[in-house]
Amino acid sequence: MYDPFQIDRLIDLWLAEDIGYCDLTVQVMIEPDEQGHFYMNAREPMTISGIEIAAAIFRRYDKRLDVEVKVKDGDVVEKGAVLLTVRGPARGILTAERTALNIVQRMSGIATETAKYVAAVAGTKARLIDTRKTTPGLRMIEKHAVTSGGGLNHRLGLDNGVMIKDNHIAVCGGIGPAVARARKSLPTLTKIEVECDRLDQVGEALAAGADVIMLDNMSIPDMKAAVELVAGRVPLEASGGIRLDTIGPIAQTGVNYISTSKITQSAPAVDIGLDEAE
Repeated sequence: MYDPFQIDRLIDLWLAEDIGYCDLTVQVMIEPDEQGHFYMNAREPMTISGIEIAAAIFRRYDKRLDVEVKVKDGDVVEKGAVLLTVRGPARGILTAERTALNIVQRMSGIATETAKYVAAVAGTKARLIDTRKTTPGLRMIEKHAVTSGGGLNHRLGLDNGVMIKDNHIAVCGGIGPAVARARKSLPTLTKIEVECDRLDQVGEALAAGADVIMLDNMSIPDMKAAVELVAGRVPLEASGGIRLDTIGPIAQTGVNYISTSKITQSAPAVDIGLDEAE
């Protein structure tokens, strides 16, 4: 879930970026007392995310705007669905329109793509999780969008957990020493995840006391072997090169989590419009 306080700060940045000194078009064309009534609509099927943020953008720019949200994050809608309505001073609606659309299109695009991956692992024990490969400045809302599509969040940031990767292992002189160093200073309830790209490393990570083991870019046979080796003692995460056409067989290996950046980095924005109400 996103922090409303942080969202207000982000909205101010987004509006300032788009407007600059003023919206010159509405200033020279639209009278201050002119009123408008518009509706935001889905122009293709999608999973919704960011609709309350879009509403907050209109309200923050002009408190006189009356915004009514018709759907909620996580809803699956068909083409033509009305997502929200906004009425009030036309200048405010037209100035904030693009910022509101940009955010809900981006977030709903991520939610829609995530839902496809979640559907692809249905019936297995595997759960889809995201990565830190997000748009700078938009991580909080992009990770919220993942949850709207039925996925789970991995670390929100570097301060959320210990992820021991190949370069950490190289500096520390091995998986065992790396885990020992981390465990020595780690807060009691914080987990340690170790990235492994070979089966022998999986055994080392297990012996060292890792809480979670990542199987990085492993083949399907090696993932199956790792699942047998670990035998449920710690959760296993598969990662690296995960795509919609490969995630199904990976889920069938018995891993607990599958992480991919495709749901955030590569998700296309969906088509949403703002049209005048009749």
